[in-house]
Amino acid sequence: MYKLCIFDLDGTVLNTIGGLTHALNAALAKNGLPEKSREEVTLMIGNGTRKLIERAVSGLPGGDELFAKVLADYREFYDANYSYDTYPYDGIPGMLKALNDSGVKCAVVTNKPDLPAKGLIKENFGELIAVTYGNVPDVPVKPDPTFVFRVMDELGLEPSDCCYIGDSDVDIKTARNAGIDAVSVDWGFRTHEFLLKSGAQIIFSEPSELLRYLLDDPTISAIL
Repeated sequence: MYKLCIFDLDGTVLNTIGGLTHALNAALAKNGLPEKSREEVTLMIGNGTRKLIERAVSGLPGGDELFAKVLADYREFYDANYSYDTYPYDGIPGMLKALNDSGVKCAVVTNKPDLPAKGLIKENFGELIAVTYGNVPDVPVKPDPTFVFRVMDELGLEPSDCCYIGDSDVDIKTARNAGIDAVSVDWGFRTHEFLLKSGAQIIFSEPSELLRYLLDDPTISAIL
């Protein structure tokens, strides 16, 4: 049984696609640019805010100046509205409570900016998440493992005690770069087939299945 489960945020513990799409389209509209669909935004996220905006304005005239303006507008809007259309996936709060009750620590390491990341985790999960790290200046985004290492150091645990759980190829690479087990879930922003092609070794489709694996308890069967 693991002693520490480190989770991705977007597409893993929280469904944030509505809020991300809303903020991106607000920034695009402010700059007279066409909006993006949820499906388009889903494929753009996973590598941090800068990469999201880079993908959103790719091919448009305006170059670096347009990128900087849309990025600033997006950040301003999202920081003020990060809770919009954002909610836990079914079963996630119960799963986190069960892990805590079993003595397993839970943390979040995400490429979402640090302010909204900490705010969303606190609002939705309270003390069930011991540590949250979002992206800050001068620290590379995932799959760089810097914050994974920091969580392990902060909580006094070894790589063999930990796993990293996420819904994307970035999360698989993050776990590997940190030297810990990678666990994938397909209820988020990437498909089961995509995860397999990205090298996922184990994929779960329900939080109850994931919990059973994390606690090494075959008696856990009910949907949380």
